Amino acid sequence: MKLQTQIPLQKETKNPINYHSKMVLLGSCFSENIGAKFDYFKFQNLQNPFGIFFHPKAIEKFIQQVISKKVFSENDIFFENERWHCFDAHSSLSSSNKEILLSNLNLEIESTNLALKNATHCFITLGTSWIYRNIETNEIVANCHKIPQKNFTKELLSVAEISASLQNIIAQIQSINPTITIIFTVSPVRHLKDGFVENTQSKAHLIAGIHSVLKGKNGCYFPSYEIMMDELRDYRFYAEDMIHPSKIAIDYIWKKLVTTWFSEDSIPIMNEVDSIQKAMLHRPFHENSEQHRAFLKQVNSKIAEIQKQFTSIQF
Repeated sequence: MKLQTQIPLQKETKNPINYHSKMVLLGSCFSENIGAKFDYFKFQNLQNPFGIFFHPKAIEKFIQQVISKKVFSENDIFFENERWHCFDAHSSLSSSNKEILLSNLNLEIESTNLALKNATHCFITLGTSWIYRNIETNEIVANCHKIPQKNFTKELLSVAEISASLQNIIAQIQSINPTITIIFTVSPVRHLKDGFVENTQSKAHLIAGIHSVLKGKNGCYFPSYEIMMDELRDYRFYAEDMIHPSKIAIDYIWKKLVTTWFSEDSIPIMNEVDSIQKAMLHRPFHENSEQHRAFLKQVNSKIAEIQKQFTSIQF
């Protein structure tokens, strides 16, 4: 008896991910869910240097700033609710000290420029087609920082606008790294604050925009949204808010990504890393016992062995 419809997936053969790969992940909070998996298994990756980006225009502007090595100044930040913010970055970078904010913004621009030049893969996860435009400047913002709604107009990006934005993102990244593999995905997180129908329209625009660009073979698509909506169409796969994927769902989608995109020789290394990670979480009843000392010696021996093969792996 078949109790689930399966999304057909093809194994990547041209540029599979292994422990020599270097990833850059940009986009919605789902990027951070997958990024946490890359961290756990000790892959080389950089995640959302300017924090979470929800829509393609925010990612496009960030990439332009990275490629041009923009230097942020006081003209690019503002003070509100006792903190300094930047409309181009997430509130996770905001600070009570403007010098710290500016320093962090400029450091992230430099580090992302270097990371993109050396990256083998770039994951771009899109969350919504809805954008907010600052009425005063007429600029699209990445984050509103809880500024009153009256200061912004809300717009829905058309499929054509999304396609153009994605083409610009691809062209800019390839200008400094022609061999990079760019993988697009749509976040399965529903933006219900926009409305149920509005969220569906938003996701549809993103999916249509991505696939219109992929017709030119300028990137790849991983169906995380489709897996969540079709294979995991049950509320037991959602977190308590009934909106975000649960840990089980994230693990499931991650395994699908591994099956599709990871090289076969990386799997034994991942299993070994997993074993070490679980061992490091072990809490002994008697720390000074001979048995625990032998256990620690065995774990340290495993770490030393894996670090001989991959110096980038650090525990």
